[in-house]
Amino acid sequence: MIALINYEAGNIHSVMKALEKCGATVKIVNNPKGIQKADKILLPGVGAFGRAMEALHRLKLKESLCQAAHEKPFLGICVGLQLLFESSEESPDVEGLAILKGHVKRFPEGLKIPHLGWNQVAQRRASPLWNDIPDDSFFCFANSYYGIPEDTSVIAGETEYNISFVSSIWKDTLFGCQFHPEKSQKWGLKILENFINL
Repeated sequence: MIALINYEAGNIHSVMKALEKCGATVKIVNNPKGIQKADKILLPGVGAFGRAMEALHRLKLKESLCQAAHEKPFLGICVGLQLLFESSEESPDVEGLAILKGHVKRFPEGLKIPHLGWNQVAQRRASPLWNDIPDDSFFCFANSYYGIPEDTSVIAGETEYNISFVSSIWKDTLFGCQFHPEKSQKWGLKILENFINL
């Protein structure tokens, strides 16, 4: 069973439909007990870093999510990936989940922000999520910020948007996608299928 975390900052229903289309059993969860019972965790996210962390604190989910990220397959999507870091320029006074050392940075001035639409992901490591997905495949993005991990060995994919930024991470049971697999058609659904099959 995959726990889809509902903290009022995610496009829950489109993610749920995509997971179910790939054959997953999904339960929408907003409490620590649901996280503990799940086999896998998916943390979606749309919106602001600070507001998302405020919701996770209000629902008392932070501790359970941090524990789960070290014990079972865990996938963060978009803001759900950014929350894994220690901090973000979007909300400078807010501490993230700090599961990954590093911070989240805004795209530099001069670029059209947000970075919106289809872009390619160059696979930097043979992550289990890349199984049967061609290198440089296109995925759907909607982001103004991107994570910079302190440990570069966790980088699984990078994308060019005038600069090269981290668009996928993998460390042990922890995975993250800056793009939206649930909106990325064939290869996005394959990402979710690979996560389900871990």
